[in-house]
Order: sequence, then structure tokens, then C-alpha cells
Amino acid sequence: MEGLVSSQIITPEVKFGLLKHPKSFNPVAASVKPLEASTLGRFNNTSPSKEVLELWRNADAVCFDVDSTVCVDEGIDELAEFCGAGKAVAEWTARAMGGSVPFEEALAARLSLFKPSLSQVQDFLEKRPPSIIIKHFPLKPVASILGVEEKAKAVQQVRKAHGYKALVMIGDGATDLEAHQPGGADMFICYGGVQLRESVAEKADWLVFNFEDLMNSLD
Repeated sequence: MEGLVSSQIITPEVKFGLLKHPKSFNPVAASVKPLEASTLGRFNNTSPSKEVLELWRNADAVCFDVDSTVCVDEGIDELAEFCGAGKAVAEWTARAMGGSVPFEEALAARLSLFKPSLSQVQDFLEKRPPSIIIKHFPLKPVASILGVEEKAKAVQQVRKAHGYKALVMIGDGATDLEAHQPGGADMFICYGGVQLRESVAEKADWLVFNFEDLMNSLD
């Protein structure tokens, strides 16, 4: 990796209006969810193996999830709450991110619960700007450029298009884990600093709760 700040960082998931409202970003701390020692003790992947650390240090591309990783919020949950359907939509989000329901099915179900209009989305963005966790990295909305929705496919297409030799996926949900497959991400790092989804975290190559741990490991 050329260095976490200067390497090419991309994200296959674009939060509503992310590029249209850059002045409204609200950076927050790199880790926002304190955890008890008993919680950490359930996982054996909070310290990277030699192989994982070597791959991380030598990766030439890193893909970030956005909601609950780059941003504190789950964008669709926040929009649904703004439109009066927060609880019902959040339940679907939890199921989808935990991997118990296919993402496409959960997305369709959530949108059908409140059917947001363009004016509602614009009003939401103005009144509730996203809270950004990562304030060190530039974001590139490859999903909108490539015209794809599934994260695993986006990562595969990005890798193929640029010829990356080692690519890492960082996120919190089942769709981020799914990006770790042949032709896609070589490694999945689960970020549990906002939402800890145990079914996803336990399958990660490396579980982290603070982005500073990733940066410090490059020294």
C-alpha cells in the first residue's frame, strides 16, 4: 500500500447525496462504540495474523463500506425515520446486514415501507447531514459510475478495471463480507466501531473497532 492516506481509496456504496453536500459533512471520532471486555473476548480475530498484516500493508487498493463504517448512520434508516417509518425499516436493515435476508430483498422491502420522494430526500439531506467517521480519506463513488448495485460485483469490476493485485474490503455488514471472494477482495476487515454484527465479525480476517489501529499497523 502506498500509505493509507495517499493510496487509491474507493467505496462501492454511495450514501444519498454524498457528493452533492460536501460542506455538510460532520467528522467524528474514529471509533464511536465503547465495548466491554466480555464482548471482545468472544472473538479470536481482533489481532491480525502475520499473513493478514502482511496483506494489509501491501494492498494497493482498499474499498470502504459507507453506512456504519465511513458514516455513523445507516442512511436508509435515517431517511425512513425522517419519513415516519424508522422502526420498521431499521428491523429490515438489521436482518439484511446480519446476512439473514438477501440484500436486494431487504432493500425492496424497506423502500416499499415509505416510498421516499425526491423532495423528501433533498429535505432530509439538508436537515440531517451525515456524520463522517473517516476524515483522512477521499471517497470515489464507483457504484454510480459502474452502474452496479451489488457490492461484490462492484469490487470485482473495480479490481478487473484497474488490475489491482491486492485489494482489501472494510465494512460492517454481510454484503461487505460477500465481497471477499475470488476475483474480488483478498481480505475482509470488519469494522465494529458503530455496529457490531457478530455473524459477520466472526468470519472476518480481522476485526477492528478503531481506524487508528489500521493506520498504526502501517508503521
